[in-house]
Amino acid sequence: MNSATNTPSRGMVGIGQQFPEFAMPGVVSLEKGKEFKNFSNKDMKSKWSVVFFWPLDFTFVCPTEIAEFNKELKNFNDRDAQVYGVSCDSQFVHLAWRNNHADLKNLGFPMLADNKKDLSEALGVLHPTEKVPLRATYIVDPDGIIRWVSVNDLNVGRNVKEVIRTLDALQTDELCPCNWEKGKATLG
Repeated sequence: MNSATNTPSRGMVGIGQQFPEFAMPGVVSLEKGKEFKNFSNKDMKSKWSVVFFWPLDFTFVCPTEIAEFNKELKNFNDRDAQVYGVSCDSQFVHLAWRNNHADLKNLGFPMLADNKKDLSEALGVLHPTEKVPLRATYIVDPDGIIRWVSVNDLNVGRNVKEVIRTLDALQTDELCPCNWEKGKATLG
């Protein structure tokens, strides 16, 4: 951290760069004995991936975003894209939150536990003073290359429909004009 400017000393990992290697546990179920599974960047191979970060569990904006990603999960699956949610809470806190929040009980994607903050730091998305992940969203192609990044401050939730629209545009591999949506003409 550069204390003179209160900004991270290393920049954010961005477009065209390899998504960092990671290994961490995640919550995948509420069923006793099947709650946890280990994940790594190897799980992202050969598929499009959407990785989104939220600051902390048991907060107010975060469950609205997580629930919206889950509501739109069929749209991601239709695009052969897997979704991963990540915060710096442990897998045990994730499980407790899922058990105690009606909108999170039936999630169809893993809640990854970056409690050591290794992935958040590697991507450069830790808030400089709060030391929790910003609301970052990454679209990663099947080769592990970051193709899109969007980052919101801690208080502002993201637009999941925009993530889907951008994924659609990236998957065309063509030039897409402003406000392009699936089914409309591209420029290529």
